[in-house]
Amino acid sequence: MIGKLQCVVLDCPDVLELARFYRSLLGGAINEPDPRWAVSDDFSTLHTRSGLVFAFQRVKDYQAPQWPDNTHPQQFHLDLDVPDLDQAQEEVVGFGATLLHVDTRGWRIFADPAGHPFCLLRG
Repeated sequence: MIGKLQCVVLDCPDVLELARFYRSLLGGAINEPDPRWAVSDDFSTLHTRSGLVFAFQRVKDYQAPQWPDNTHPQQFHLDLDVPDLDQAQEEVVGFGATLLHVDTRGWRIFADPAGHPFCLLRG
């Protein structure tokens, strides 16, 4: 092993908006005091209940991914297991997600408010 995952960092135009969106999905605390990072208008964190930390950094002239078009590639995506796809879809859309695709194999692909794709899978 070379190292240990410290956090997952997502580029975006609005760091607090995206931190709040992922807190709605995963729970946790936004900008919890942590000596590893200095939060600012350009950098925000989310410490999830599972212990995983997400960071969000503002990028000037951010260009959102355009799934499934590779002109602006995905950059990353998350798969989230959920017990009820219909209920989870209603909730994530209410949090600001956009439905991109319903796959015939039983998962649904969404974009977060900054355009990053993520999938809901029946868990």
